[in-house]
Amino acid sequence: MIVAIDGPAGAGKSTVARRLAQRLGFRYLDTGAMYRALTWLAVEQNADLDDGEGLAALARANPISFEDEQHVVIDHRDISDEIREPRIDRLVSSVARHPAVREVMRERQRELGHQGDVVIEGRDIGTVVAPDAAVKVYLNADPAIRARRRQVERPDIGGDALATDLRQRDEHDKARMQPAPDAEQIDTTSLQVEDVVERIEQLVQERLAASRR
Repeated sequence: MIVAIDGPAGAGKSTVARRLAQRLGFRYLDTGAMYRALTWLAVEQNADLDDGEGLAALARANPISFEDEQHVVIDHRDISDEIREPRIDRLVSSVARHPAVREVMRERQRELGHQGDVVIEGRDIGTVVAPDAAVKVYLNADPAIRARRRQVERPDIGGDALATDLRQRDEHDKARMQPAPDAEQIDTTSLQVEDVVERIEQLVQERLAASRR
């Protein structure tokens, strides 16, 4: 079974998806980390971030893998910490915006997604990467709350800079940051993480029960 969780930065996707996967005994796939990994490699190799075809070729030659939910590997290196650096935050949207890059990454995400029960989170999972997902969820939250959550995650970046970054990322991702028609939409503004996880887990259990009939 594939569980697709979409939504903008700060909506709670990563935390919810990781905890849900743990509770279900599913694998967890963070597609955002994949784009960050490619961005890191492109910077390391001084690649032209405006060259979509070149970046796509780089991604194709260096498929990203996960040793477990905490460790992201590219070019035989564990770069789980490096991809969270502020410089990657600033550049990842520039890499992810290229259609050629997205196509290569989506192919890899589908390969990883079809290896068994998995919770996949990102921005176009339910609409493009896994439109056949058994459960689709779209998380959202008030922009101020999203910025506050990001500040907790990234105390090394100023609040004003984070708010600006969120606005820019939302603008970059606007075209692909749409819920699937059959997605369950959840506003997480006033919800605790466990409340959201339980709500999605109930959806999963309902789908599993229906499939056994």
